[in-house]
Amino acid sequence: QVQLIESGGGLVQAGGSLRLSCAASARTSSRYAMGWFRQAPGKEREFVAAIGWNGFSTSYADSVKGRFTISRDNAKNTVALQMNSMNIEDTAVYYCAARRVSTISLWFNDYDYWGQGTQVTVSS
Repeated sequence: QVQLIESGGGLVQAGGSLRLSCAASARTSSRYAMGWFRQAPGKEREFVAAIGWNGFSTSYADSVKGRFTISRDNAKNTVALQMNSMNIEDTAVYYCAARRVSTISLWFNDYDYWGQGTQVTVSS
């Protein structure tokens, strides 16, 4: 079992930046693909970004491409999401997720473990 704990959420003004971090409980998670998803009020959970086990493969939703960057540090069992040039549409609860294979996926059903989520609010 892998536990995921997100941190770094909060309130930011439009145009600002936030950095989310996700800490995994198990060393074996370094072989897992990791992803970030988000869910805004009244909307379905949507894919944000994903990274393969070695960090060389990444994928981003079109809405965040060029603004968000996903990265990982397998020595520390952490995954980060750097969010720049944020806008009001980025307001959501952000979830970290892990899947028990090394390749990334854009589909939330493919992920086996989830964090509790962290709130990100962008104000105008």
